[in-house]
Amino acid sequence: MNERITPASDPTTWGPALDEAVNVLSRGGLVVLPTDTVYGIAADAFTPPAVQALLDAKGRGRQMPPPVLIGDVRTLDGLATDVPEGARALAEAFWPGGLTLIVRAQPSLAWDLGETRGTVALRVPDHETARALLRRTGPLAVSSANRTGSPAAVTAQDAYDQLGDSVAVYLDGGDAPGQVASTIVDATGPTLRLVRAGAIGLEQLNEVTPVEGPTA
Repeated sequence: MNERITPASDPTTWGPALDEAVNVLSRGGLVVLPTDTVYGIAADAFTPPAVQALLDAKGRGRQMPPPVLIGDVRTLDGLATDVPEGARALAEAFWPGGLTLIVRAQPSLAWDLGETRGTVALRVPDHETARALLRRTGPLAVSSANRTGSPAAVTAQDAYDQLGDSVAVYLDGGDAPGQVASTIVDATGPTLRLVRAGAIGLEQLNEVTPVEGPTA
């Protein structure tokens, strides 16, 4: 067993693994964690050098800022401003789950996620290990745990094979579903707009609130 990969699928035994992950993140290090889609590489969202290290580990530029995972829908208003009622309805309906909302970021936040143009992509993952970590750390910048251009990792070992020693701790939560990425909805304009189809279909979204399909 790789010493950087730590079992973290059982709430009765994952305490030491989460303790180590919290410690690493608080010092600006990187952690790989399981989510309900694929494995993610995580950094403290409020530590700009850690976010840059995340982008470097993936081989990604600042023009592709990472989304931010949060542990609870109630965190939405702490990170976003001018959230449309339709976006709130989608969050209530589909969080935790496979929905990412692009919203206006609170201008007072001391973070640097890259070239966001004042926006942030938020999601509450439907994964017990991920949410247990998020409850302790607060918001985390999280991108898929792979080198840019390579397949997303669906196991902790997959992630290690791509990211290696750039990540201090790999939380092993078993196989991630890995079948479908999250659906992305842009809530920064006058209407809600589907940016990427994924785990939640356009029909399901429109059952909650009007969402425009992607432009051709």
